[in-house]
Amino acid sequence: MTPNRTSDLVGEVDPALTERVTALLEQIETRLAEAAESDSAFVTEAAQHIINAGGKRFRPLLVVLAALLGRAADEEIVRAALVMELTHVASLYHDDVMDEADLRRGAPSANSRWDNTVAILVGDFLFARASTIVATLGTSYVDLQARTFARLVQGQIAETRGPAAGEDALAHYLQVVADKTGSLIAASTTFGGMVADFDSESLAALAAYGEEIGVVFQLSDDIIDIASDTSGKTPGTDLRAGVPTLPILLVRTSTDPADARLLELLDADLSADADLAEALGLLRAHSVMEDAREVIRDRAEVARAHLGPLPDGAAKDALATLCDAVITRSA
Repeated sequence: MTPNRTSDLVGEVDPALTERVTALLEQIETRLAEAAESDSAFVTEAAQHIINAGGKRFRPLLVVLAALLGRAADEEIVRAALVMELTHVASLYHDDVMDEADLRRGAPSANSRWDNTVAILVGDFLFARASTIVATLGTSYVDLQARTFARLVQGQIAETRGPAAGEDALAHYLQVVADKTGSLIAASTTFGGMVADFDSESLAALAAYGEEIGVVFQLSDDIIDIASDTSGKTPGTDLRAGVPTLPILLVRTSTDPADARLLELLDADLSADADLAEALGLLRAHSVMEDAREVIRDRAEVARAHLGPLPDGAAKDALATLCDAVITRSA
């Protein structure tokens, strides 16, 4: 979430908190561009490409909010947030190569603007920058970043290979989402707690909250891909690409003869606009959309419950507000 949209997520919980969070996110935004600078003008341009395209900055926001549950120095908060966002952005360069993506955040992806080799190497460059910064925070941060990156990679491999024979496709998908998305967001909330010097119980609560809220944000994106015409993303992008998402996996369990046409479309080439529009229409009218929203509501409440042991205050209220935002954005 870019700094001028902080209030969209933290709401009107506390004006002083919003001001503090916005100021920190502005620092992080400036430092992100600086961290992507190289001795080579070309590398700098390529490394800043996705950063300059914007993005939610959700991971830095969570680092900041978690840190503000306690007391932490601004510089440590900023460095922890930089590590998380640089790791995330680096992974996007690699994702776009694997997905053969043409666009990222509304701009040409690095692999389409240059080539796959440049995109992969720039991703590696940004991982290196994140590693340099995390080393200044201490070995416990290095250890968590490394373990998180291992989970992220394992999730990507599992997604690429797909479920094994006899494995439940929905369970496989939810584990992929937890590993690819939830793990880095859990590390973000944990980093925030670490710079605030929280005890192990609080860090565990932050990690559990972060992983759950990360999963539900991804699941809400699954619904938005089908249901929304106002999200800024072309409806049915994942559907057309054959990406398994929560509503699709739910409908694939159907044995109702009335779903035969929808299942036929899901197994077909949806490159034609008319076929995609028909599939979207059938999905939007299907009960699986409400089933998927119910999963999101339930898991958002699980995330909220994990906040219980954490210190009360405006930052905790803001983290709870994020649970409501997940539900609202998928409604």
